[in-house]
Amino acid sequence: MNLCGKLLIAMPEMGDDRFSHSVVYICAHSEEGAMGLIVNKPAPDIRFTHLLKQLGIETEPGVRDIRVHIGGPVENSRGFVLHTVDYRSETGTLDVDDRIGMTATMDVLEDLARGQGPDTSMLALGYAGWGPGQLEAEIGQNAWLTCDPREEIIFGRANEHKWTAALKVLGVDPIMLSATAGRA
Repeated sequence: MNLCGKLLIAMPEMGDDRFSHSVVYICAHSEEGAMGLIVNKPAPDIRFTHLLKQLGIETEPGVRDIRVHIGGPVENSRGFVLHTVDYRSETGTLDVDDRIGMTATMDVLEDLARGQGPDTSMLALGYAGWGPGQLEAEIGQNAWLTCDPREEIIFGRANEHKWTAALKVLGVDPIMLSATAGRA
């Protein structure tokens, strides 16, 4: 099972409050584990322009104020920019799939501050990480559903609707979900 480029949708009875009603975009998945970014939990007290100022990055007038998200509980002071593939960093962009890349170097922030970054992006502080076999086990325990990504879910501004929108990709009504798994 390779979940790279897929969305994880937390089940309603997720045991970890940090992931309650989360939608996670999986950026890397291998035998060594998995890494993803929560795309529907904005950081309410952090503004992109203020973050740039703290990092000593000057902004051009009229620069877009990108919404900052809580990407996950691991390395939550490190930034990750999820973006469309119209942008590529000289120092390292991970191509997640043929439409979306992830860059975690300062140059993407500098380019965004100058208005030269990717056309579509989101910034996440921290990431969600799983050790070898951990994510597969959690899926087997009915903690997550998976679906194909939609750019409007990943990059859209209506974070409060992304969880329901991801479920609708699967044709699932949230009211019909059960927290218990069964075996036939």
